[in-house]
Amino acid sequence: MTDTAQSPSADIARAKIAPFELRYLVLAAQREGNRALSRELAPLGLTPSQFEIILVLAQYGPLSLRELGELIVCETGSPSRIVDTLVRRGYVERTPHLVDRRALVLMLTPVGSELVPRLQQIERAIDEGARALLDPEDLSGLSVALRTYLKGSDSGAVLEKRFARDRDDVASDEPAR
Repeated sequence: MTDTAQSPSADIARAKIAPFELRYLVLAAQREGNRALSRELAPLGLTPSQFEIILVLAQYGPLSLRELGELIVCETGSPSRIVDTLVRRGYVERTPHLVDRRALVLMLTPVGSELVPRLQQIERAIDEGARALLDPEDLSGLSVALRTYLKGSDSGAVLEKRFARDRDDVASDEPAR
């Protein structure tokens, strides 16, 4: 590419943002992501929120309801309604806590565990599709911008707690410069 020719992503990066547009850009991107995810989940009869809870329990479980709530983005309040549905469908079970008999822990049932590889495949495909739209520099810039936008928010704290370990793993896999 010559110096005078510019990539579409460079043009977009220099684009002006209209007043009030940023919030709608974030909202529209979130909605498009949820629509794509919902299309993939429809044959399984799951919602994006149920999908997230199953994957979080697969990675971090067993968890108390409070601990689960600290690791999910789909539900800002208590995830109890979603968990109730997953329990009724046989994907999640509540069992007594080993230390505090008054508390319950949530864990995947064998049926819920059987779903995990398919859900991970869906998550991987959605993620790869989104990443393919951006070059690595734009992806990095978007990630930094969104983390800055979410800094100090409840959702930002949830994401930091949930993905810090995964980001550390990615960083350790990168070659030294």
